[in-house]
Amino acid sequence: MKFANAALVAAGFLFAGSAMAADYTIRLASSLSPGEPTIEAAEFFADEVAKRTDGRVEIQVFPAQQLGSEKDVNQMMRQGAPIISVTSSGYLSDFVPDIGVVEGPYLLDNPEQFEKIASSDWFASVKDQFNDKGITFLVDDALFGARNILADKPVRSPADVDGMTIRVPPNTVFVKTFEAMGTRPATVEWSEVYSALQQNVVEGAEAPLGSLWGAKLHETRDTISLTQHFTAFTFWVINSDYFNSLPEDIRDVMMEVGQETGALATELTLKRDEEYKDMFRDAGVTIVDDVDIQTFRDKTAGVYGEFPNWTPGLYDQIQKILAE
Repeated sequence: MKFANAALVAAGFLFAGSAMAADYTIRLASSLSPGEPTIEAAEFFADEVAKRTDGRVEIQVFPAQQLGSEKDVNQMMRQGAPIISVTSSGYLSDFVPDIGVVEGPYLLDNPEQFEKIASSDWFASVKDQFNDKGITFLVDDALFGARNILADKPVRSPADVDGMTIRVPPNTVFVKTFEAMGTRPATVEWSEVYSALQQNVVEGAEAPLGSLWGAKLHETRDTISLTQHFTAFTFWVINSDYFNSLPEDIRDVMMEVGQETGALATELTLKRDEEYKDMFRDAGVTIVDDVDIQTFRDKTAGVYGEFPNWTPGLYDQIQKILAE
């Protein structure tokens, strides 16, 4: 993975912006909580774009589903609203199904492997398909983190979650993966997960460590098991017609800053994961790290064969890319 220079971060946050009104105002929407690495990267993106366009572009950051659910924001973006959606492959697979494979169970052995996918001809062709659908990628390799299970007991093997109701996003890959594990997956909007856990509508939840902490879900359950069932990335997308209507120099700046932002998000996430573990332990949460990953991998391997709308041989194609 490419990593951002810390000096870029400092320079971005020090920029005060122009006193004059911007020529273009763009909203950046995310479901994630303030303080998470992704939102810090979004603030960097906003500050750097403003600075490098001499204040002509204002990016307004809206975390925590302030502009609506991820699905709703994607639809607004698709319809031409001046919005950058920080979204996932699961939601984007509504437009181009093949992208759903990149968030499949145990696809990667480590986050750095994703750079092979992001720089591949296959991924370039997928982004071309999105362009045909009116969607342009500004960030395509921002690590969101390995997803883990929060519950009221340790989870070391699929047997420990058999029959358990676990909240997952409304994402078909996630639902099928947790069904394969033997759970009863329940799709609940992220903004409602805390209350769902508190009221025992669901018994557990899964997410990267930063999101579990940002949403304070550890106040409802006291055990996090490092199942690492998905390695998640965020993709920052904008309506192609709107983006192409911007002056060329502004488009160039947004693309340039987008590359740096993906690297920064990855760097922050990798660094913060160890810090989050310490924070959870200090809060009285048990971190379970002796998880039988291979058994989970074997249990969920069949998920890749359950998507008839994917291009035939897609999983094997991704494995060849990762093996190069």
